[in-house]
Amino acid sequence: MEDQQCIITNSYTSPVGELILGSWGDSLCLCDWRYRDMREAIDRRISNGLNAEFKEGDSEVIRATIYQLDAYFSKELHHFTIPLVLVGTDFQKLVWNELLTIPHGQTISYHELSRRLGDLGAIRAVASANGANAISLLVPCHRVIGSDGSLVGYAGGIRAKQKLLELEGMSEQLSMF
Repeated sequence: MEDQQCIITNSYTSPVGELILGSWGDSLCLCDWRYRDMREAIDRRISNGLNAEFKEGDSEVIRATIYQLDAYFSKELHHFTIPLVLVGTDFQKLVWNELLTIPHGQTISYHELSRRLGDLGAIRAVASANGANAISLLVPCHRVIGSDGSLVGYAGGIRAKQKLLELEGMSEQLSMF
């Protein structure tokens, strides 16, 4: 199988947990927590959506992603510039594209995210799409919090979410409950 038809994967050990990186062609399609719920379902969705198989290896996209992740965790990078390919339903992509508009160091609630998408009744669907995000950190689902400011739901775990928000300067506003 040619590399273009493969999703090239490699791992990245971040200060808050291990990530699996995946590139497809010239884009990143995966930056997700190795040990998370839905790991198999997300991998299957990406593989089926791109009609490609996973193959461990290295690529320019993975190297560039590692470079930018290192800079992010060193507080030297606030905006990722890696090309992304989002694999999901139209609604999921709509949610993920809205997540991309949340600036570094800021959070919004699921309620606000639903409002921005024009449907306050879609909070559960928005939360579900947020949970299905396969490109953590670059598509910043960690910046979505409960309406009361609590840290709720994150594929990497609540502690990882807390650490990421602290890294972005949000420590004073955080509530674990």
